[in-house]
Amino acid sequence: MNVFLQQLINGLSLGSVYALMAVGYSLVYSILNFSNFAHGGVIMLGAYFGLYAMTLLPLPLLGGLIVAALCCGLVAVTLEKIAYSPLRRRNAPSLYFIISAMGASIFLENIVVATIGPTFKTYPTVFEKTAIQIADISVNKIDLMMFVIAAISLLILVFILGKTKIGLAIRASSYSSRGATLMGVNVDRVIFVIFMIGGVMAGFAGMLFGMRYTVYPQIGIITNKSFIAAVFGGLGSLPGAVIGSILLGVIETFAASSVSNYRDLIAFVLLILVLVIKPSGLMGKVVEDKA
Repeated sequence: MNVFLQQLINGLSLGSVYALMAVGYSLVYSILNFSNFAHGGVIMLGAYFGLYAMTLLPLPLLGGLIVAALCCGLVAVTLEKIAYSPLRRRNAPSLYFIISAMGASIFLENIVVATIGPTFKTYPTVFEKTAIQIADISVNKIDLMMFVIAAISLLILVFILGKTKIGLAIRASSYSSRGATLMGVNVDRVIFVIFMIGGVMAGFAGMLFGMRYTVYPQIGIITNKSFIAAVFGGLGSLPGAVIGSILLGVIETFAASSVSNYRDLIAFVLLILVLVIKPSGLMGKVVEDKA
């Protein structure tokens, strides 16, 4: 039983970071109906922004998180203006957006390799390595921090979407961008906000993941897992992205404890099963291509 609880806690910690990544995919998909594969590059930059904020400035943990979040938010909205906005003006098909996103992701990764280098980097020690002991269960302080920060960030996002005017505009635009425009909603502003929110979440996720493991230019590939989680929960559904991420984190953690060599394989098998059995995901809706 103790082993089960230990793995469950580890899975919740990992799944919470996946959730921070996955909501960026879901927010963009809910309005623009394409998967923003450049999101991984923004998350990678978040890991670097947080690292240099804590080592060069140097700032404490909270300061590093704020710098990473703000910088990634600016990167995300800049990418939207450069890579996606011209396509929106021409009513380009969704495939063009995906190609542009993949190009942006490759650009961000290679610009980091060319300027910073491909070497692995590590964050300075923030917490002592001693774990928190609860009965027979050990909880790493950094895992606990990852879960708490992710939970607070997601709760704030839920409040914004459910209780604010811009949240209402986002929900209206996700239902019908054209209808929202006719009702006086500035869809361009809504798109700016969702990219900013997605970038902020990417900054948090990148820094937390970099602190837990290491920082390198290909760290953005971890978004493959968050994309699987978003598809599992239902692309375009925020609750689905969170639930899918938590489930994937728990499944991966339990799989790693028994068949560690097949951890990644299990995630992609799960994606295939979801696409075959229920393509809309657990909480997603079947919609036609808006393009």
